[in-house]
Amino acid sequence: MNWLSISLTLFSLLCGSAVAIAGESPTRIVVLVGPSNHPPGTHEVAAGARVIEYCLEHAENVKGFQVDIITEWPDDAISFKDVSAIVFSGDRFPPAELAGGEKVMRDLTAMMARGCGLMCYHYATGLNAQQVPPDGNHPLLHWMGGYFATRCLHHQSIARVYQQATIVPTDHSHPVLSGWKSFTIHDEPYIRNYFGKNGLASGVTPLATSMLPPETPQEEIVAWSVARPDGGRGVGVVMPHFFRNWQNNDLRKLILNGIVWSAKREVPAEGVVTSLPKLESFQPQSVDPLPRPKK
Repeated sequence: MNWLSISLTLFSLLCGSAVAIAGESPTRIVVLVGPSNHPPGTHEVAAGARVIEYCLEHAENVKGFQVDIITEWPDDAISFKDVSAIVFSGDRFPPAELAGGEKVMRDLTAMMARGCGLMCYHYATGLNAQQVPPDGNHPLLHWMGGYFATRCLHHQSIARVYQQATIVPTDHSHPVLSGWKSFTIHDEPYIRNYFGKNGLASGVTPLATSMLPPETPQEEIVAWSVARPDGGRGVGVVMPHFFRNWQNNDLRKLILNGIVWSAKREVPAEGVVTSLPKLESFQPQSVDPLPRPKK
Protein backbone atom coordinates (compact mmCIF):
# COMPACT_ATOMS: atom_id res chain seq x y z
CA MET A 1 0.00 0.00 0.00
CA ASN A 2 1.53 3.35 -1.05
CA TRP A 3 1.49 6.52 1.02
CA LEU A 4 -1.51 7.93 -0.88
CA SER A 5 -3.63 4.85 -0.09
CA ILE A 6 -2.56 5.00 3.55
CA SER A 7 -3.45 8.71 3.73
CA LEU A 8 -6.87 8.12 2.15
CA THR A 9 -7.56 5.23 4.53
CA LEU A 10 -6.64 7.30 7.56
CA PHE A 11 -8.73 10.21 6.28
CA SER A 12 -11.70 7.90 5.80
CA LEU A 13 -11.34 6.47 9.31
CA LEU A 14 -11.08 9.92 10.84
CA CYS A 15 -14.12 11.15 8.94
CA GLY A 16 -16.07 8.07 9.96
CA SER A 17 -15.18 8.64 13.60
CA ALA A 18 -16.18 12.28 13.40
CA VAL A 19 -19.53 11.38 11.87
CA ALA A 20 -20.11 8.76 14.55
CA ILE A 21 -19.32 11.26 17.29
CA ALA A 22 -21.42 13.96 15.64
CA GLY A 23 -24.29 11.51 15.28
CA GLU A 24 -24.44 10.71 18.99
CA SER A 25 -27.18 12.49 20.87
CA PRO A 26 -25.91 14.57 23.77
CA THR A 27 -26.96 13.81 27.31
CA ARG A 28 -29.50 16.51 28.00
CA ILE A 29 -29.73 18.15 31.41
CA VAL A 30 -32.32 20.79 32.33
CA VAL A 31 -31.60 23.19 35.19
CA LEU A 32 -34.76 24.89 36.42
CA VAL A 33 -34.09 28.13 38.30
CA GLY A 34 -36.88 28.86 40.73
CA PRO A 35 -37.71 32.07 42.58
CA SER A 36 -35.34 33.40 45.22
CA ASN A 37 -35.38 36.51 47.40
CA HIS A 38 -32.06 36.07 49.18
CA PRO A 39 -29.58 38.96 49.30
CA PRO A 40 -26.71 39.25 46.79
CA GLY A 41 -23.96 36.73 47.26
CA THR A 42 -26.26 34.15 48.85
CA HIS A 43 -28.10 31.50 46.84
CA GLU A 44 -27.56 33.33 43.52
CA VAL A 45 -29.74 30.66 41.94
CA ALA A 46 -29.39 31.85 38.33
CA ALA A 47 -25.62 32.35 38.50
CA GLY A 48 -25.24 28.95 40.17
CA ALA A 49 -27.15 27.37 37.29
CA ARG A 50 -24.71 29.02 34.87
CA VAL A 51 -21.82 27.53 36.83
CA ILE A 52 -23.35 24.06 36.40
CA GLU A 53 -23.95 24.67 32.69
CA TYR A 54 -20.36 25.78 32.13
CA CYS A 55 -18.83 22.97 34.16
CA LEU A 56 -20.78 20.15 32.53
CA GLU A 57 -20.26 21.48 29.01
CA HIS A 58 -16.52 22.13 29.58
CA ALA A 59 -15.55 19.27 31.90
CA GLU A 60 -12.13 17.83 31.21
CA ASN A 61 -13.06 14.18 31.54
CA VAL A 62 -16.78 13.84 30.70
CA LYS A 63 -18.13 14.91 27.33
CA GLY A 64 -21.39 15.09 25.47
CA PHE A 65 -23.57 17.10 27.85
CA GLN A 66 -26.11 19.67 26.74
CA VAL A 67 -27.42 21.87 29.56
CA ASP A 68 -30.54 24.00 29.19
CA ILE A 69 -31.40 26.60 31.84
CA ILE A 70 -35.07 27.52 32.23
CA THR A 71 -37.04 29.71 34.62
CA GLU A 72 -40.56 28.58 33.65
CA TRP A 73 -42.09 25.18 33.10
CA PRO A 74 -42.90 24.57 29.42
CA ASP A 75 -46.51 24.28 28.28
CA ASP A 76 -45.60 21.26 26.18
CA ALA A 77 -44.03 18.62 28.42
CA ILE A 78 -43.06 16.58 25.35
CA SER A 79 -40.09 18.92 25.05
CA PHE A 80 -38.66 17.08 28.07
CA LYS A 81 -38.99 13.59 26.59
CA ASP A 82 -35.24 13.26 26.01
CA VAL A 83 -34.06 14.86 29.26
CA SER A 84 -31.81 12.52 31.23
CA ALA A 85 -31.88 14.51 34.47
CA ILE A 86 -33.43 17.68 35.84
CA VAL A 87 -31.67 19.90 38.37
CA PHE A 88 -33.54 22.30 40.65
CA SER A 89 -32.21 25.55 42.08
CA GLY A 90 -34.27 28.05 44.05
CA ASP A 91 -35.80 28.93 47.40
CA ARG A 92 -37.54 25.66 48.24
CA PHE A 93 -38.39 22.95 45.72
CA PRO A 94 -39.34 25.04 42.64
CA PRO A 95 -42.30 22.93 41.43
CA ALA A 96 -44.01 23.78 44.73
CA GLU A 97 -43.35 27.50 44.12
CA LEU A 98 -44.12 27.94 40.42
CA ALA A 99 -47.43 29.07 38.98
CA GLY A 100 -49.43 26.10 37.71
CA GLY A 101 -47.76 23.84 40.22
CA GLU A 102 -50.27 21.02 39.78
CA LYS A 103 -49.40 20.69 36.08
CA VAL A 104 -45.70 20.89 36.88
CA MET A 105 -46.03 18.04 39.35
CA ARG A 106 -48.06 15.95 36.88
CA ASP A 107 -45.41 16.40 34.21
CA LEU A 108 -42.61 15.76 36.66
CA THR A 109 -44.34 12.61 37.93
CA ALA A 110 -44.40 11.28 34.37
CA MET A 111 -40.71 12.12 33.94
CA MET A 112 -39.80 10.34 37.15
CA ALA A 113 -41.91 7.31 36.16
CA ARG A 114 -39.83 6.86 33.00
CA GLY A 115 -36.63 6.96 35.06
CA CYS A 116 -35.50 10.55 34.63
CA GLY A 117 -32.88 11.65 37.15
CA LEU A 118 -33.40 14.45 39.67
CA MET A 119 -30.91 16.54 41.60
CA CYS A 120 -31.57 19.42 44.02
CA TYR A 121 -29.05 21.57 45.82
CA HIS A 122 -29.25 23.87 48.84
CA TYR A 123 -32.71 25.40 49.41
CA ALA A 124 -34.20 23.60 46.40
CA THR A 125 -34.08 20.50 48.63
CA GLY A 126 -36.67 22.17 50.90
CA LEU A 127 -40.42 21.98 51.43
CA ASN A 128 -42.57 23.81 53.98
CA ALA A 129 -45.73 23.00 55.89
CA GLN A 130 -47.99 24.38 53.15
CA GLN A 131 -46.42 22.10 50.56
CA VAL A 132 -46.57 18.70 52.23
CA PRO A 133 -49.30 16.68 53.96
CA PRO A 134 -49.10 16.37 57.74
CA ASP A 135 -47.39 12.98 57.49
CA GLY A 136 -44.60 14.41 55.29
CA ASN A 137 -45.22 11.98 52.43
CA HIS A 138 -44.38 14.29 49.52
CA PRO A 139 -43.25 12.82 46.16
CA LEU A 140 -39.84 14.44 46.65
CA LEU A 141 -39.27 12.02 49.52
CA HIS A 142 -39.37 9.18 46.98
CA TRP A 143 -37.82 10.95 43.99
CA MET A 144 -34.78 12.26 45.91
CA GLY A 145 -34.79 10.05 49.01
CA GLY A 146 -35.29 12.89 51.51
CA TYR A 147 -35.69 16.64 51.85
CA PHE A 148 -35.08 19.67 54.04
CA ALA A 149 -38.27 20.35 56.04
CA THR A 150 -38.93 24.04 56.76
CA ARG A 151 -41.49 24.70 59.50
CA CYS A 152 -43.25 21.44 58.73
CA LEU A 153 -45.65 19.92 61.22
CA HIS A 154 -44.18 16.42 60.97
CA HIS A 155 -40.52 17.44 61.15
CA GLN A 156 -38.32 20.49 61.57
CA SER A 157 -34.92 20.65 59.95
CA ILE A 158 -32.36 23.30 60.91
CA ALA A 159 -30.84 26.03 58.74
CA ARG A 160 -27.89 27.84 60.23
CA VAL A 161 -24.69 29.38 58.89
CA TYR A 162 -21.57 27.86 60.43
CA GLN A 163 -18.20 29.56 60.33
CA GLN A 164 -16.62 26.14 59.91
CA ALA A 165 -18.41 22.98 58.90
CA THR A 166 -16.31 19.98 57.94
CA ILE A 167 -17.96 17.89 55.22
CA VAL A 168 -16.84 14.25 55.16
CA PRO A 169 -17.54 11.66 52.45
CA THR A 170 -19.09 8.48 53.80
CA ASP A 171 -17.42 5.09 53.54
CA HIS A 172 -19.99 3.84 51.05
CA SER A 173 -18.80 2.69 47.64
CA HIS A 174 -20.78 5.07 45.45
CA PRO A 175 -19.88 6.82 42.17
CA VAL A 176 -20.88 10.25 43.51
CA LEU A 177 -18.10 9.93 46.09
CA SER A 178 -15.43 9.69 43.38
CA GLY A 179 -12.48 12.06 43.50
CA TRP A 180 -13.37 14.45 46.31
CA LYS A 181 -12.14 14.56 49.88
CA SER A 182 -13.19 16.11 53.18
CA PHE A 183 -13.35 19.88 53.22
CA THR A 184 -14.15 22.60 55.73
CA ILE A 185 -16.42 25.40 54.62
CA HIS A 186 -18.14 28.56 55.86
CA ASP A 187 -21.66 27.83 54.70
CA GLU A 188 -25.19 26.79 55.67
CA PRO A 189 -25.39 23.01 55.39
CA TYR A 190 -28.89 22.05 56.48
CA ILE A 191 -29.12 19.44 59.21
CA ARG A 192 -31.78 17.10 60.56
CA ASN A 193 -33.04 16.55 57.06
CA TYR A 194 -36.09 14.34 56.65
CA PHE A 195 -35.79 10.83 55.20
CA GLY A 196 -39.15 9.45 56.29
CA LYS A 197 -40.68 8.56 59.62
CA ASN A 198 -38.73 5.30 59.74
CA GLY A 199 -35.39 6.82 58.79
CA LEU A 200 -33.49 6.04 55.59
CA ALA A 201 -35.65 4.18 53.10
CA SER A 202 -34.41 1.31 50.97
CA GLY A 203 -32.16 2.55 48.18
CA VAL A 204 -31.11 5.74 49.99
CA THR A 205 -27.36 6.16 50.51
CA PRO A 206 -25.77 8.86 52.69
CA LEU A 207 -22.98 10.52 50.68
CA ALA A 208 -21.63 13.17 53.03
CA THR A 209 -21.96 13.94 56.71
CA SER A 210 -20.92 16.68 59.12
CA MET A 211 -20.67 16.81 62.92
CA LEU A 212 -23.11 19.60 63.67
CA PRO A 213 -24.05 21.82 65.41
CA PRO A 214 -20.66 22.54 66.98
CA GLU A 215 -22.02 22.96 70.53
CA THR A 216 -23.80 19.56 70.51
CA PRO A 217 -22.29 17.73 67.55
CA GLN A 218 -23.80 14.65 66.04
CA GLU A 219 -23.36 13.07 62.64
CA GLU A 220 -25.74 14.74 60.20
CA ILE A 221 -26.39 13.73 56.58
CA VAL A 222 -25.79 16.70 54.28
CA ALA A 223 -25.77 14.88 50.92
CA TRP A 224 -27.51 11.70 49.85
CA SER A 225 -28.67 9.67 46.86
CA VAL A 226 -31.45 7.27 46.03
CA ALA A 227 -31.75 4.52 43.46
CA ARG A 228 -35.49 4.49 42.78
CA PRO A 229 -37.65 1.46 42.00
CA ASP A 230 -38.65 3.13 38.70
CA GLY A 231 -35.02 2.94 37.58
CA GLY A 232 -34.39 6.63 38.14
CA ARG A 233 -31.86 8.24 40.43
CA GLY A 234 -32.04 11.18 42.79
CA VAL A 235 -29.42 13.25 44.63
CA GLY A 236 -29.72 15.95 47.30
CA VAL A 237 -26.87 18.26 48.39
CA VAL A 238 -27.75 20.95 50.94
CA MET A 239 -25.04 23.45 49.90
CA PRO A 240 -23.87 26.01 48.81
CA HIS A 241 -25.54 28.97 50.50
CA PHE A 242 -22.76 31.42 49.64
CA PHE A 243 -22.11 31.80 45.92
CA ARG A 244 -18.36 32.09 46.51
CA ASN A 245 -18.32 28.46 47.64
CA TRP A 246 -18.71 27.26 44.05
CA GLN A 247 -14.94 27.87 44.02
CA ASN A 248 -14.49 24.92 46.38
CA ASN A 249 -13.30 22.11 44.11
CA ASP A 250 -14.51 19.32 46.40
CA LEU A 251 -18.01 20.75 46.87
CA ARG A 252 -18.31 21.48 43.17
CA LYS A 253 -17.18 17.95 42.31
CA LEU A 254 -19.73 16.45 44.73
CA ILE A 255 -22.54 18.36 43.00
CA LEU A 256 -21.35 17.65 39.46
CA ASN A 257 -20.78 13.96 40.23
CA GLY A 258 -24.35 13.85 41.53
CA ILE A 259 -25.77 15.31 38.33
CA VAL A 260 -23.73 12.99 36.10
CA TRP A 261 -24.74 9.94 38.14
CA SER A 262 -28.41 10.97 38.21
CA ALA A 263 -28.29 11.19 34.40
CA LYS A 264 -27.03 7.57 34.31
CA ARG A 265 -23.66 8.54 32.92
CA GLU A 266 -20.45 7.01 34.24
CA VAL A 267 -18.69 9.11 36.87
CA PRO A 268 -14.90 9.01 36.31
CA ALA A 269 -12.79 7.49 39.08
CA GLU A 270 -11.31 10.93 39.75
CA GLY A 271 -14.75 12.56 39.68
CA VAL A 272 -15.82 15.28 37.26
CA VAL A 273 -12.77 17.49 36.70
CA THR A 274 -13.39 21.16 35.90
CA SER A 275 -11.47 24.41 35.73
CA LEU A 276 -13.58 27.36 36.79
CA PRO A 277 -13.26 30.92 35.45
CA LYS A 278 -13.64 33.82 37.84
CA LEU A 279 -17.04 33.66 39.49
CA GLU A 280 -17.83 37.20 38.33
CA SER A 281 -18.11 35.85 34.78
CA PHE A 282 -21.32 34.02 35.75
CA GLN A 283 -23.07 37.35 36.46
CA PRO A 284 -24.09 37.00 40.09
CA GLN A 285 -25.45 39.98 41.96
CA SER A 286 -22.42 39.56 44.20
CA VAL A 287 -19.65 37.03 44.71
CA ASP A 288 -19.17 37.86 48.37
CA PRO A 289 -22.10 39.04 50.54
CA LEU A 290 -19.81 40.28 53.28
CA PRO A 291 -18.74 43.96 53.20
CA ARG A 292 -15.06 44.36 52.41
CA PRO A 293 -12.90 46.60 54.56
CA LYS A 294 -11.96 49.94 53.06
CA LYS A 295 -8.32 50.28 52.11
